[in-house]
Amino acid sequence: VQLQASGGGLVQPGGSLRLSCAASGSIFDINAMGWYRQAPGKQRELVASITTGGSTNYADSVKGRFTISRESAWGPVYLQMNSLKLEDTGVYYCNAATGRLNYRGQGTQVTVSS
Repeated sequence: VQLQASGGGLVQPGGSLRLSCAASGSIFDINAMGWYRQAPGKQRELVASITTGGSTNYADSVKGRFTISRESAWGPVYLQMNSLKLEDTGVYYCNAATGRLNYRGQGTQVTVSS
């Protein structure tokens, strides 16, 4: 499975960004996809995930502000990030989970700064 992520950038506090992640290869082995982020000096944390059945999960810190979605069970996954805060800054990684393995795409930088 290969993952191609895009959509990061620089935004002011309160602004919005949308990240996209497209999977290729053995996509029908994928059970769930999601986004992790890593801020400088902090551990990597799960931000949001979505299963092929459409069930979603969010970190408490982003509930009500971020929305993960997908057009179809194995289509691109999107992370709509609204009301961004300084602490949302970090490198965001797309992740795909199969029954046996986790795959991670290249990171995309999200910087929230005034």
